Amino acid sequence: MKKIVLALTGASGMPYGLELVRQFKSHGFELHLVVSDAAQTVLSLETPDFESVTSMADYIYNQKQLGAPISSGSFIHSGMVVCPCSMASLSAIASGLGSNLIHRAADVTLKEKRPLVLVPREMPYNRTHLKNMLRAHDSGAVILPPCPGFYHSPDSIHDLVKHVAGKILDSLGIENSLFNRWEGIV
Repeated sequence: MKKIVLALTGASGMPYGLELVRQFKSHGFELHLVVSDAAQTVLSLETPDFESVTSMADYIYNQKQLGAPISSGSFIHSGMVVCPCSMASLSAIASGLGSNLIHRAADVTLKEKRPLVLVPREMPYNRTHLKNMLRAHDSGAVILPPCPGFYHSPDSIHDLVKHVAGKILDSLGIENSLFNRWEGIV
C-alpha cells in the first residue's frame, strides 16, 4: 500500500489540511497523520467536524511520539506534507532540528530524498521567514504557500481550498481533478 505522511501544525489554514486527509484517502494512501499540540487548538477553532475527518487517518500521532515509525528513514513512504506549516515548524525543519515528531519526520524525509511539501500559511513574511523558506528549499523541500488561483472561476471557499490541495497533490505527482486547469486563451 502507498503510504503518505501529513502533519498539521499550529498555523491557521486547517481546511487545507483536512481536504488533504480526504484526498489522500480517496487516492488509496495509508495515511500517517501527525497533529501538533498547537494544531489541536486551531483545529477546534477552524473545523468543528475535524474529528470525523481525522478519524479517516490510518495512524494518528502527537508531536511527542518520537519513536513512531515515521521518525525513521527505514519507514518507506511516498512523501510528507506539512499543511498548514507554522513559521516555528518551518524554522525547525530548515534548521534540521528533530525536537518533535513533525520536525524529525520532515528531516528524515529530506535525508532520504523523499518529497517534502511545506505549506506556510502565515503572512506577511519577514526576512527570517523568507530565509528559512530558502534554506528548506535548498535542502530539498517544496515551498507551496496556499495562494489559490482564480482562473478556474471558483464559486466557493471550498473551491479555493480544493485548488490549493490540487496543487499540493500535483507537487507529489498525484493525479487529480480538484480544479479546472489553465488551458490558455482561445
